Amino acid sequence: MRQKIIIAALLLCTANSIMAQSVEDGIKDLYYDKYESAKQTFTKITASKPDDRAYYYLGMAELGLENKDGAAAAFQKGLQAVPNSPLLQVGMGRIDLLNGNAAAAKQKFEAANTATEGRNGDVARAIADAQEIKGGDRGYAISVMEKLLNNEGRKKKDQYTATAADYIELGDAYRLVGGENGGKALTTYDKALELEPNRAEAVTKEGLVNYNAKLLQEAVNDWTKATTMDPNYGPAYYELYQFYITPTKAQLSLENAAKYLQKYIDVVGAGAGKLENEYNLAAISFYKKDYDAAINKAKSVLPQATPAYKGKFTRLMADAYLQKGDSMNAKTSMDEYVKTVGDSALEINDYKLLSAIYSRLKAPDSTQQVALNQQSLGYLEKYAEADTTKDVARYEDVAKAYINAEAFDKAADWYKRIITLKTQLKDSANAVDYYNVGQNYFRAAGSTTPPDSIMLNKADSAFGLLAEKFPDITTGYYWRGSVNAVKDAQAKTGAALPYYEKYISMAESDAEKNKVGLIKAYTYVMVYYYNKEDKTNLDKYMGKLLALDPTSEAAKQIKENLSNSSKAATKAAQNGKKAQK
Repeated sequence: MRQKIIIAALLLCTANSIMAQSVEDGIKDLYYDKYESAKQTFTKITASKPDDRAYYYLGMAELGLENKDGAAAAFQKGLQAVPNSPLLQVGMGRIDLLNGNAAAAKQKFEAANTATEGRNGDVARAIADAQEIKGGDRGYAISVMEKLLNNEGRKKKDQYTATAADYIELGDAYRLVGGENGGKALTTYDKALELEPNRAEAVTKEGLVNYNAKLLQEAVNDWTKATTMDPNYGPAYYELYQFYITPTKAQLSLENAAKYLQKYIDVVGAGAGKLENEYNLAAISFYKKDYDAAINKAKSVLPQATPAYKGKFTRLMADAYLQKGDSMNAKTSMDEYVKTVGDSALEINDYKLLSAIYSRLKAPDSTQQVALNQQSLGYLEKYAEADTTKDVARYEDVAKAYINAEAFDKAADWYKRIITLKTQLKDSANAVDYYNVGQNYFRAAGSTTPPDSIMLNKADSAFGLLAEKFPDITTGYYWRGSVNAVKDAQAKTGAALPYYEKYISMAESDAEKNKVGLIKAYTYVMVYYYNKEDKTNLDKYMGKLLALDPTSEAAKQIKENLSNSSKAATKAAQNGKKAQK
């Protein structure tokens, strides 16, 4: 009997060892973005024996496959098998966040963290990772991971042994909080590399920190380095692909996008899942400008696509129509999708694409065209505001779109928001930022007759800030003078005088370079002194003006007026003498 018990125990230990190894195999597939392979591994494990880690990571594999319902089912089934699992509670909290219920999610995270006393690596990492979802608390992620790694005051047997995955998760939390925490993120990723020198994930995440800091070449270097460290690490190729499909002058390269997406497909293979593979193949056709192939692929897959992939394929198909010049089919595709999922389910790229589509549509009459333009601008605003990670470039896109629509006051409002955003990001606004605000309020003022006084005052304030922040350049003083010259069109109150005089004192050192501005400033000041009958200053500024602009109409008119006045005065005096005789 004892022999049988011993053999049974040995078999149980062996089975547990195999199962533990199998869970780690599945986690390794998740690490490499092989979600379908991971799903198959975890499904086999959960079919043979309840294992809360297997159920949790099965749910994470489903999320990797863009199947939220499948993930929720895996977590729920796991809780039926292992009812008190803190890890599976975290999984359900993650689903709450995805459904927009942050309060319910936080309650589950707190309960799981309390149950494990904050000392379980899987649970802590799961909690921290979930905070990356919209509605998550990035500061909470930091506190959870710092508590896990803090061994201060603990006996040796109770101390937690940190893993590379722990440091990467903490680094992610620092990175997503942003600002000065970017340096902490890099330091933390380096700690992960000390434990696992070839951990390509850490270097890939360092690339994300550099990208967020606008260090684009450094980011590309990091991602390229990660592919060298581990040629099978798909996420690094995917970041390079994402970099090159970003539609900015510094990044966009469809050739490179297609190249790195193909490399991603090559290393991830069938393990990524059928829908992901089909989507990537359609995307490559798109980037190679074979739009019909992309459209046909999307149409063939859409009927069996999960909700998330329906969005991805619809966006790809609509964009392909747009690139072909078929705006109406692009509109039809996206409008049907919006009607199906509702506005609340739209993603950032949906807003961007919808804005582009509506901006291309042409209406038969001006009223309808204005409505289409407004809809395009509305979607563009939603695009700029759709993510908690604020992007200056998105705000600039909106401002420029309003300029193109000649809605200059709206453009100025968005340029003003850029200054506020840069301040929040601890990035100093430059002189051009303040100039853009003032210039567009000024243009808005000039679009009405008479000029809009409210817009003029806003322009004056903006140029005043420009002069205050950058006192060593002439721009703020010149434009403040120009705004006030509009307010004082007859140059009678001298509203523009102090600003033009300051500008003149700075600009005269290079009169040829500043010729246009000086002519305008001299003209106003000259007319002002003419109105004040200050002959000394009038002659002074008339001389300065004529030296730059000998044909000045204003100077010519004043000379004529003075000559006529002189003649009239002489004639009056002569008439007076005759009367005395």
